[in-house]
Amino acid sequence: MAKQTTDFRYNTGATRVPWAAVGENYNVNDLMEIIRFLMQGEGKEYDDALEAVWQQVKKLDALATPPGKLSLGSKVEEAEAACNEYLGTETSTFVTNATAGFEIAYKYANLKEGDEVIVPAITFVATMAYPLSIGCKLVFADVDPKTINMDPKDVERKITDKTKMIVPVHIGGYPVDMDPIMEIARKHDILVLEDAAHAFGAMYNGKKIGTIGDFASFSMHEVKNITSFGEGGILTTTIPGFGPDMKRARFLGLDFSCPIKDWLYNITPIPGKEKPFMAGNASTTEIQGLGLTLQVSRNEEIIAKRTKAARYLTERFAANDAIIPQDLGNENIKPTFHLYLLQIDPDKAGGDIQVLKKKLEEKGVTQIAHFGPLYRFKVVQDMGYNSDEIAKTCPNCEEVFYKRFTHLPLYGLSDEQLEYMADAVLESVAEMQAGK
Repeated sequence: MAKQTTDFRYNTGATRVPWAAVGENYNVNDLMEIIRFLMQGEGKEYDDALEAVWQQVKKLDALATPPGKLSLGSKVEEAEAACNEYLGTETSTFVTNATAGFEIAYKYANLKEGDEVIVPAITFVATMAYPLSIGCKLVFADVDPKTINMDPKDVERKITDKTKMIVPVHIGGYPVDMDPIMEIARKHDILVLEDAAHAFGAMYNGKKIGTIGDFASFSMHEVKNITSFGEGGILTTTIPGFGPDMKRARFLGLDFSCPIKDWLYNITPIPGKEKPFMAGNASTTEIQGLGLTLQVSRNEEIIAKRTKAARYLTERFAANDAIIPQDLGNENIKPTFHLYLLQIDPDKAGGDIQVLKKKLEEKGVTQIAHFGPLYRFKVVQDMGYNSDEIAKTCPNCEEVFYKRFTHLPLYGLSDEQLEYMADAVLESVAEMQAGK
């Protein structure tokens, strides 16, 4: 069977002089290196199995045709359709990463220098990167000490007439209390962007995260519950009519509906809240799309395994009232359990979380307070923010980060490892209480 050249952009039928849409194709040798990378191993048995695969792949190569498109094609569309079905939306847009999704939402808000954006005091730097880069004023909302999520009451206290966006972050996949945040936002005509990096599949009051705020951006980075071959993100919106424009915002505003004279397309602006904006490039690959579609199909199974592990730890930690275990949610709140939130009462434990973290490290238990206070980073300080003054407005953040919480892993652990981790926490706290 002869291999064919596919050209999606210019040729409309058979042609004697084609223009290939894809440059250099990946060949059979490249494919074997991908297989070797995705299925790593060593030893004679592994080498023999790999050789057997190599022989079969060479036979397949003689019959196969390379893909005619490597980015923004049918596999990306299939991934978006799978996410739409899972989330119950029609606007899923696959982008390079969650950060790129944030940027599209921020651009829609027509942010400019001096505008205020409320972000939680504890989150990943990506949440604040775009507004900080264009000279917006970041306003840090204190956290709810129970969940480490944004505290709606503190958000309300920090609203001004310059506030343009509120950015709640569902840390660890535990949903933020969204109803009061949405009420505040609607009262003041403020957009809400949910940083849902950890929360693909989470539910709040019967609604999937991604269908509540004006925008939500999920991460499919390699460390998240599901991935798209290492990197990727899904952006959703509830703004009526903006879904199709959001897809154009992913790739420079290409518009095939109104091509300029003697050309294939036009470049048109993306409508923003108050005025149009120029799109950037956050296009994704077909391989990423395929990977995401495959993993979306088993996300509920993944969440179930994480939930089981979280429930086990919470039940074990009930043995010592100095330990404040992860809240497991309820019929209205369904976390994804991307992380397990472990807290202690320093007074009852006989020491703070820094002591416990050191003891757990000595016992070989990997754990980390997944994010730090944003206002402590040098990039924030060098842009004119006073960390100590901000800290005074975020007392809960200071308390929980330095004295109370860390995060434990939940996934990919054997029953023995999970049991050992629970034992290590209980033993370490008992040692602290005994003054050891």
